[in-house]
Amino acid sequence: MKTNDLINLLAEDAAVRARLGHILALALVVGVVASGAILLTTIGIRHDMWSIFETARVLFKIGFTLVLAVTACIVVFRIGRPGVSMKASVAALLLPLALLIVAVVTEMRVIPSDAWEANLIGNNARFCLMFIPLLSLAPLVGFMLALRNGAPQRPSLAGGAAGLAAGGIAAALYAWHCPDDSPLFVATWYTIAIAAVTAIGSLIGRRYLRW
Repeated sequence: MKTNDLINLLAEDAAVRARLGHILALALVVGVVASGAILLTTIGIRHDMWSIFETARVLFKIGFTLVLAVTACIVVFRIGRPGVSMKASVAALLLPLALLIVAVVTEMRVIPSDAWEANLIGNNARFCLMFIPLLSLAPLVGFMLALRNGAPQRPSLAGGAAGLAAGGIAAALYAWHCPDDSPLFVATWYTIAIAAVTAIGSLIGRRYLRW
């Protein structure tokens, strides 16, 4: 291959990567705005949110979902680019997992064991399982459309990453409405809802992101 040809190929690849980053950023912004609008125009923010915002449980719930959303989005922004190392961004996903484990263990140590079941079940488990996937639709569709402009080496994994990020975004938004603050509830029902969106993303990605 001639030197000029190699330079042209590298320039084209750089342009594609820059364009993918812009498209993913647009998908993220539009997805968050659309899902936020759905939240505000349907169920709204919890009426007592500001009065209880300083409590440890609420801070954990907001913080955990935000960290999950951010770390998963970082994975999505890198996974559509072939040859880009994923180790650091994937390892970052251990941070929200660690936060969740610490919170659950702490709660189980400070409340009596006969209260564990009630905290885990909560009052809105079914609604949580329905509404988090609903709020994830806009960012999931946006990420899928954006990743079509990239070249993910493993389409199923890329779709799963998009689903995880979309589920994390949806959970971070829904947390502002959800009256169930127990880490046991979050670890159970939020995780199930996000896992479902991740699985759906993986199934879609297997076909839609193939190249």
